[in-house]
Amino acid sequence: MFNGIINQMPKVYMSKIGVISGLMALLAMTSCKDKPATKDQQTPSTDSATASTNAVTPADSSKRIVFFGNSLTAGYGVDPSEAFPAIIQGKIDSLQLGYKVVNAGLSGETTAGGKGRIDWLLQQPLDVFVLELGANDGLRGIPVSETGKNLQDIIDRVKAKYPQAKIVLAGMQVPPNMGSKYAGDFRAVFKSLAEKNNIPLINFLLEGVGGVPELNQQDGIHPTPRGHQIVANTVWGYVKPLL
Repeated sequence: MFNGIINQMPKVYMSKIGVISGLMALLAMTSCKDKPATKDQQTPSTDSATASTNAVTPADSSKRIVFFGNSLTAGYGVDPSEAFPAIIQGKIDSLQLGYKVVNAGLSGETTAGGKGRIDWLLQQPLDVFVLELGANDGLRGIPVSETGKNLQDIIDRVKAKYPQAKIVLAGMQVPPNMGSKYAGDFRAVFKSLAEKNNIPLINFLLEGVGGVPELNQQDGIHPTPRGHQIVANTVWGYVKPLL
């Protein structure tokens, strides 16, 4: 496709003493066998047990790299371990850099969709944010100005929540059948955003992969495992210096 997305015991009041006495006798005979456990004696629920375990588990001290994108980041059509964010995790682990990769890719995601879910994602801390969105906008012919506006909004929210976070923008391209002017404007919006925000720009995420049949699945859009390895190497070149 490309050239070059969370619940006292109720009191029972008895009015007849004889009834109470009878009940007391009955309870005395059955207490050991049938008496239900008190609230303190009951086995904790799964949620309670989990909460108790979490309370004593040391917090994860790793720094986080969040890959926020669409199906290209999510690893559509390949095993999660073969998607480029997972491959980058392997590179990080081999160098013992102490960073945890979070794959926040969502197939079909547009920049508008990303803008809609970014605040939820930002509830968790992050140290490096790789923004990979826009391809689906391009395929749908969404105005470039709208794509740029949405991407800028996402960048602004990340900066506002985590001012010290390092941001990387992944550039994308659209096929020529979208028209030369649209394709040129689309490609340029990523460069403009990178310059405006003073952040690194991956010129084209699928460099060396887009348009190469053997590196893409049958749809001609999503990389094969081998294609993801190449994408991972491209992205790693921009991410490694920030770690």
